Amino acid sequence: MIEKIRKRDGRIIPFNKEKITRAIYLAACEAAKKEDKPADYNKADIIADEVVKFLNRSFAGQIPTVEDVQDSVVRTLIKTGHAKTSELYILYRGERNRIRDSKNRLMKDIHKITFLDSGDADIKRENANIDGNTPMGIMLQYGSTVSKEFCKKFVIKPEHAMAHERGDIHIHDMDFLNMGTTTCCQIDISKLFENGFSTGHGYLREPNDILSYSALAAIAIQANQNDQHGGQSIPKFDFDMAKGVIKTFRKKMKDNVSKYLEIEFDMDDDSTRGIISSVYESYGDIESIEFSDEQKEGFISALKVAIAQAVGSAEGLDEKAAKAFEFACRRSTKEIEKQTYQAMEAFVHNLNTMHSRAGAQVPFSSINFGTDMSPEGRLVSKNLMLAQESGLGNGETPIFPILIFKVKDGINLKKGDPNFDLFEIACRVSAKRLFPNFSFLDAPFNKQYYKEGDHNTEVTYMGCRTRVMGNIFGEEVATGRGNISFSSVNLPRLGIKHGIASGRTEPDMEGFYMELDEKIDTVINQLIERFEIQGSKKVKNFPFLMGQGAWIHSDELGPEDTIRDVIKHGSLTLGFIGLAETVKALTGEHHGESEKAQELGLKITRYMRKRMDEASKEHNLNFALIATPAEGLSGRFVNMDRSMFGEIEGVTDKEYYTNSFHIPVGYKLSAFDKIDKEAPYHEITNGGHISYIELDGDPSQNLEAFVSIVQHMAKSGIGYGSINHPVDRCPSCGYTGIIGDICPACGVKDGSGEVYFERIRRITGYLVGTVDRFNNAKRAEVKDRVKHA
Repeated sequence: MIEKIRKRDGRIIPFNKEKITRAIYLAACEAAKKEDKPADYNKADIIADEVVKFLNRSFAGQIPTVEDVQDSVVRTLIKTGHAKTSELYILYRGERNRIRDSKNRLMKDIHKITFLDSGDADIKRENANIDGNTPMGIMLQYGSTVSKEFCKKFVIKPEHAMAHERGDIHIHDMDFLNMGTTTCCQIDISKLFENGFSTGHGYLREPNDILSYSALAAIAIQANQNDQHGGQSIPKFDFDMAKGVIKTFRKKMKDNVSKYLEIEFDMDDDSTRGIISSVYESYGDIESIEFSDEQKEGFISALKVAIAQAVGSAEGLDEKAAKAFEFACRRSTKEIEKQTYQAMEAFVHNLNTMHSRAGAQVPFSSINFGTDMSPEGRLVSKNLMLAQESGLGNGETPIFPILIFKVKDGINLKKGDPNFDLFEIACRVSAKRLFPNFSFLDAPFNKQYYKEGDHNTEVTYMGCRTRVMGNIFGEEVATGRGNISFSSVNLPRLGIKHGIASGRTEPDMEGFYMELDEKIDTVINQLIERFEIQGSKKVKNFPFLMGQGAWIHSDELGPEDTIRDVIKHGSLTLGFIGLAETVKALTGEHHGESEKAQELGLKITRYMRKRMDEASKEHNLNFALIATPAEGLSGRFVNMDRSMFGEIEGVTDKEYYTNSFHIPVGYKLSAFDKIDKEAPYHEITNGGHISYIELDGDPSQNLEAFVSIVQHMAKSGIGYGSINHPVDRCPSCGYTGIIGDICPACGVKDGSGEVYFERIRRITGYLVGTVDRFNNAKRAEVKDRVKHA
């Protein structure tokens, strides 16, 4: 008689027939549901008796394992004519195995998070914006790890969880799935500031000077970060902040006219206030920090009349009123320049130091600017970049916000354009600090939305590369919208299975597209499933994003209203990585090596875009295709595929898959050639894209070349691009530039004593930082990168 059983962990426990009966009964219940009849517990018990008899015969004198018992149950069910029940029992068995494996994996991950240093554990470096060694960083990772397992077991459909577990797809930000958060939002700061806003602990009134504008903009980004799992962007920062500049300038003019009157006429405060009040009643509000001749004359005339009324005589006031204006204008211009710089400096410093998400990370933030041609907007743009150029307190390169300079012919692209000087500053600062990145409004797929004078129609990007503009619901604007969620397919795996990498003489493209369709269908269904979870949440669940009206039309809802009808204005996106490895596995060449491979790469990408366009029509939602910003994913997919298929040259022989549609980082070609080869993919990937160029040396020493690369991006049809180069810093003396083993400024050696040089690198649109914070896959990628001449 069987008396004991061996568990999977090796423990031996007493044999219990009741567990077999219950498992058979549960499977029978599922089978009975399909036939609309009740299950019979007694029949399950009888079948369990047959299982025990078989075990006694087959394992006499032995201790069977759990797997032995389960195999015996399946055999007995089939033999006794319960094939349907056996199928459902197998599914039940698989689900139990999945849950058990999940528990084991969870405990292993918790152990790594708890006891390993972040330098020794990739799991603690999945997000380079989180310090995995700090208490709050560890707590955030605990929550993330547990939430992922909970979602896989209890929230999402088993087939979606299985596809993710197998590495066929990757569900991004799964740890936030059950919470219903959206990914990102492009915030209309002007709308938010118009009547003030609340962060949950008090109401902040409308700001009235540029320092308050910048402070509240940082607070808005921080508050919104806690309602989303992605980033926050301000699409028209220069236009928004310009309002704070003019408000401050008006105050300065009043103060400085008052100072002049006080000195020149020995007036008290009440008298100067009366004159200022009279001037502004007559003249109206100052509309610009630069006066036209007509405006200057009008202000002086109003000032002369007001002074004459106060002193009782107009004699000699022409010259004095003019001097008062010149004095006030000169001082106010100088002061507003200084104060705007201080505001932008504070903004940059705040976003690199203020924390969100339980204090574990600084907010993911992006700032789009560069097209406001007003003196106030230009002042904001210039000083924002100067603050970036100056760096943080000890000269460190700011990581946030991601500055994105919007390039537009006729505004800032070439000499003679009103903001060309700002474009030159942008190139100079980017050559030193990696940012700004550059977006291109004249790319055909961006220009189609552009309406002159309507700044909301200027296509903007999140720092990561996300782009949200098209909208089947009509309102094709940047502000108030963002990505809802996205998932990626493992393209290289399909390339390996259907390409010459698997031993074929010719790729099986029919089989490739057939299986790609299956994966895309899975992603579409999974995104819809997630969307319904998100849409069922209420305004009160997102007190800032929805409660303060940051998301489009959310200000029309009440706290108890669900948000489905407003988040539908965002995008649901299919992502992909490793196009280069996919084409290589299919044909033996990647798309940088031949025109034939390039044609295939474009064909595959267009096919995925076509499927997304079809899904938009079928499901009445904004589906889009994104060139996935792969951080941890690139290493995850390749590690799984290498274990399945072995090491394949040019495909699985690295620690990472190539980012989205990019030419492999180790392939040598010129900067212009790389731009030209990647540019066509930008138009196809309407959910987001970016192209990088790698430069060697210090690009600050050759700004002409830097400018020419950005201008070529504009000419080629790139939507969003950036230029990578080394940024090193010596903490001993603060020198920033390119440093080998020895600092050229102070002579200290890297690693000597407590001095370790900071080596800042970019690996995705958002992910910029010291190399030691990157995971192993991204470290390997940085090491492999060649420079583009």
